[in-house]
Amino acid sequence: MLKKVATDKAPAAIGPYSQGIIVDKMLFASGQIPINPATGEITGTNITEQAEQAIKNVGEILKEAGTDYTKVVKTTCFLAEMADFAAFNAVYEKYFTEKPARSCVAVKQLPKDVLCEVEVIAYLG
Repeated sequence: MLKKVATDKAPAAIGPYSQGIIVDKMLFASGQIPINPATGEITGTNITEQAEQAIKNVGEILKEAGTDYTKVVKTTCFLAEMADFAAFNAVYEKYFTEKPARSCVAVKQLPKDVLCEVEVIAYLG
């Protein structure tokens, strides 16, 4: 059975998708960009500020699903500029301390022209 995850502490979906879906003991979370959920506005103008907000948004979805960063088994990270890789990693490693599997790619453009997006798969057990 599929269970939708939704919290007002992370940005609402801006399209026809859910913030996350739980299947058995796994959470599949949609990508999070650096939107402040209280204002609906993009937070920050540089990769450090935007990565902080995007990853905090991920954390709120994890919390709503009953898990946390330590149970993340896979992340997929999208960067607007690969030149931001080191600065992004400096923020990322503060949250994902268990070093989950990861893909990190540069893309041509992200929604709302943000600098990063982060999605996760986490274990709920």
